[in-house]
Amino acid sequence: MGVVDERGEIAAMYKGVPQNDLGERTDILNNISKEKGMRMIIRSMGPEVIVADEIGTKEDVEAIKYAITSGVKGIFTAHGASMKDIIKNPILKELYSLNIIERTILIEKNREIKLIGIEEENK
Repeated sequence: MGVVDERGEIAAMYKGVPQNDLGERTDILNNISKEKGMRMIIRSMGPEVIVADEIGTKEDVEAIKYAITSGVKGIFTAHGASMKDIIKNPILKELYSLNIIERTILIEKNREIKLIGIEEENK
């Protein structure tokens, strides 16, 4: 697994050591843009999965498309009250339009977690 931790919020690196346990076989790139980091991890480390949080720029979407076409799965977060809310974002809408989103996990304000499949999102 490869983690692109642009702002240091996932691994919480301190002097090159992750403070959060992300697993023994996890490569972490810290303090680098998601776009550059995803491309670097794919080219040099060949991960099966890439993780990045708070996607939302055109560059992020291009990097995700590059990852998917390279055969890499992804776990990404984005802010929104619902999937409909995220689809209203013109940048994130592209990912939805390409049908590459397999699952959506919605965390409610009361911290309730809902797993939503694509079929349910379209209702």
